[in-house]
This record gives sequence, structure tokens and C-alpha cells, in this order.
Amino acid sequence: MPQVIVLPHAEICPEGAVIKAAAGESLCEAMLRNDIEIDHACEMSCACTTCHVIVREGFDTLEPASELEEDMLDKAWGLTAQSRLSCQAVVGETSLIVEIPKYSVNQAKEGKRA
Repeated sequence: MPQVIVLPHAEICPEGAVIKAAAGESLCEAMLRNDIEIDHACEMSCACTTCHVIVREGFDTLEPASELEEDMLDKAWGLTAQSRLSCQAVVGETSLIVEIPKYSVNQAKEGKRA
């Protein structure tokens, strides 16, 4: 079972975490199952960018993003070449290192997450 290293995030995961992820589940599902409360305002339907992550290691082992995901990512804060929506990035057999960006555009909440 691959592991996902989640780098520290001041609010969501201050200490960082190492979690197990089942092949075939999304990064978002794996994080939520392990009590890492990443925003997912659209309930993982690829309709927002609140679950945006940056895959620091293992990015090339993920299936390519769909056109819809690419379109949504264009709206994400802090977009990088290794950005994915965690609800759409499905874990394979390779371990990953992910970073949750400092901010998230979440119109369901007031202000920004810091």
C-alpha cells in the first residue's frame, strides 16, 4: 500500500503526516480518511479548487489530469506545474509527497484559509 507524505500546513496539518493510501482512491479521500481535513467544497465533484494540492514527488506516476480538472486548476491559488485537485488525483502503486497550498479560494467560507 503506497504512502502519502503530507508536508506541514499551519492550519490543516501542522506537524505534517505520513498516511497509507489504497491504490485507486483519490488523494482527497485518503487525507480525509486519515483526519487531514482538506477543504472539498464541491464534495469531490471537480467543480471547485478548494482541494488543490502540489504533488512534490510522484507527480509523473499519476494519471494525467482531465480537461475539466485542468480548467478548474486554472482558477487555483498558487498554481504550479505539479498542481492537482486532490479529489481527482488517484493514488497508484507509488508513494507521493504532497503539499497543501497556504491559501484556498473557498467561496463557501468567508475570507481565505491561512
